[in-house]
Amino acid sequence: MHIPTRRRILPAIFILLGMVAGPATAQEEDRFKNVQIETIQVAEGVYMLVGEGGNIGVSAGEDGVFLIDDQFAPLTGKIKAAVAKISDKPVRFVLNTHWHGDHTGGNENLGKEGVVIVAHDNVFSRMAKENFMEAFNLRVPPAPKAALPVISFNDTVTFHLNSEEIHTRHYARAHTDGDSVVHFRGRNVVHTGDIFFNQSYPLIDVSSGGSIDGVIASVKDLLTWIDGKAKIIPGHGPLADRKALEGYLEFLTTVRARIGDLIDEGRTLEEAVAARPLADFDATLGKGFLTTDRFVEIIYKGLAAKP
Repeated sequence: MHIPTRRRILPAIFILLGMVAGPATAQEEDRFKNVQIETIQVAEGVYMLVGEGGNIGVSAGEDGVFLIDDQFAPLTGKIKAAVAKISDKPVRFVLNTHWHGDHTGGNENLGKEGVVIVAHDNVFSRMAKENFMEAFNLRVPPAPKAALPVISFNDTVTFHLNSEEIHTRHYARAHTDGDSVVHFRGRNVVHTGDIFFNQSYPLIDVSSGGSIDGVIASVKDLLTWIDGKAKIIPGHGPLADRKALEGYLEFLTTVRARIGDLIDEGRTLEEAVAARPLADFDATLGKGFLTTDRFVEIIYKGLAAKP
């Protein structure tokens, strides 16, 4: 099993593109022209595509191609070229693990080609209207009609494709309020979406209904049904396994305890950041999209806002 080295996670373009599915500008096209799509075979008929943005999952077989997420609009051609090297069958479905544009940016391109877009009800609701991301002081306009899911679900949905059960379940108030985890039951492969960031600080989008407590609860639940042989495609970062997910849970609970204690002590946000409660993680996790101080700020604000 090939596991790529740590990649740059969630670059600044994540914000510059407005995190919304839609047509690319010439500047955006230029920004992505040198991005290469790496294909990693995870199991028979199941692949992970790594480019710029959220990791893509692929099921390829006799019934066609099923995608999990589709990164940014300027990469659709490269993604389709990578898929064509896996299968000569058409892309039939794309399932969005949540609404952020580094996972849904290719929706409009694929939707116009007749690909059926599927997501949780809350993903449809958020993409269909303007959103405000407090963490970045960013207003995100509604997605074009062609980018919207045409099928949405409330709790679970199962696809019966390529001699496989592709089971999807919703986890509430985790990374956002619309997160889905996809389980390739016959292959023992799981795509977690952004509930799991491997080897970087996770973004928890509180203004979209996310919470660190929800992420912790979701990861705990995942560990009740993921065995030691499972291969895990995270939302961001290299291919992982159960041990990596266990380490992530330990990290999250440590973060929750340390920052929660500072809040209980009456520390202000500025005092909590200055206390450097996550200094021991800075060298390994603080070089990505979120600095350690920025991550502390997001978690502090999310916990302090709880009733």
